[in-house]
Amino acid sequence: MVRRERWMVVATLALLQIFVVLAGIYLVTHDADRTPAPVASPKPTPIPLVTAGPVLAAAGDGALPAKGTLTTRLAAAMGDPALGGSVAGIVLDAVTGQPIYDGRSGTAITPASTTKVVTALTVLATVGPDARLATRVVRGSSATSIVLVGGGDPTLAGPATGAAEQKRIYPRPASLARLASSTAKALKAANLASVDLSYDTSLFTGPRTAPGWKPTYIPEGSVAPVAALMMDEGRARNGARYPDPARATADAFASLLRKNGIKVGKKVDSAKAAPTAQELARVESGPVYALVERMLTHSDNDLAEALARHAAVKEGLPHTFEGVPAAVRRVLTRLGVSDGVEVHDGSGLSTKNRITPTALARILAVAASSAHPELHSLISGLPVAGFTGTLHNRYEKSDSKAGAGLVRAKTGTLNGVNTLAGIAYTSDGRLLTFAFMADQVANPPEAIAALDKMATIVSQS
Repeated sequence: MVRRERWMVVATLALLQIFVVLAGIYLVTHDADRTPAPVASPKPTPIPLVTAGPVLAAAGDGALPAKGTLTTRLAAAMGDPALGGSVAGIVLDAVTGQPIYDGRSGTAITPASTTKVVTALTVLATVGPDARLATRVVRGSSATSIVLVGGGDPTLAGPATGAAEQKRIYPRPASLARLASSTAKALKAANLASVDLSYDTSLFTGPRTAPGWKPTYIPEGSVAPVAALMMDEGRARNGARYPDPARATADAFASLLRKNGIKVGKKVDSAKAAPTAQELARVESGPVYALVERMLTHSDNDLAEALARHAAVKEGLPHTFEGVPAAVRRVLTRLGVSDGVEVHDGSGLSTKNRITPTALARILAVAASSAHPELHSLISGLPVAGFTGTLHNRYEKSDSKAGAGLVRAKTGTLNGVNTLAGIAYTSDGRLLTFAFMADQVANPPEAIAALDKMATIVSQS
């Protein structure tokens, strides 16, 4: 039997060889491809492509730039009249922490959204990059009652955010609709088809607006009132902010439960869930490191306030706007970078915040350090000049065009305030951190151009 199979294999191979030979003869005699051979042309001159390389390259040990040249160029740029009369800046060597350029770097300036750099470092160092924020449903005080418990996740997607849109968001948000579906299944499994619903927002306490917030911030849509239970960052379908994000979320959850076949009592009130209450369902946000990246890239005020509050919770401090600065001081002190930082919120909307350029540059150096890999998402979340986030439509002018793709930095903007803090590699591969700040700006568009020019000078040093 084996001999017969071997004979069949040999015969098959022979037939295949005959077929290949005959096919080759046919192609040659019939000139199967009459297309003339292409004429060789000179190789095009390659166009050099400048890229930023890895966010945190292993290098960083290249030669330091010449201080004299860098100082001359930055001092001239910092003297731009558009920046006004209160300007300060610094460039640090990320490896040694030594200043390469110092322009009144110890001056405390209103930081605006560069405050989020401080918030990012604080939450990564205390809550941790892999933690997730959970929104839960637990049993209430009676057999037929349930409580929707806010977990301080402002990215929770409400009914207005469809499944397709949720897939496009980074990180993909938890879904209120999914939470309602899971809750309905758990209730039906327990033979419950009718419940009373309440909601718990006790994770965050105290005033819902920070010291130094202007009364126009919420009506104009800059931020929502801070709450532990919130969907779509407190935004209604028309884009306006809910005056009470928690109640709006609870009402939406009640409607979703009804759609899933659960009758819900008409009255939906706030209540505190028992610590030992049985959990029926939960949904979780993306990891904190991804939330930090989103906060920095898009300068997300609501996410910044929630993350700052979580740091206070983790540190065992009051879950309030008073607890936030205390948590920041404690965490930054442990990391040795607390000097020159005074904050009253997590987003930078507060006009009472004051930070020195030195403090921001040192914080960035710590986040970039190989000694703190848990902090690296602070660096990867920084917008890329000319490409992403709040820098995507900048670095188009002649003075800053060369910095596109090379500068990574957090922007800051308030009335009369423009700031920029970030990182750049020199042409020799040395990693530098920088912060340039102005809080008496006379001409905002020209001030922004001046800041971008200075960052570009750093990247070209």
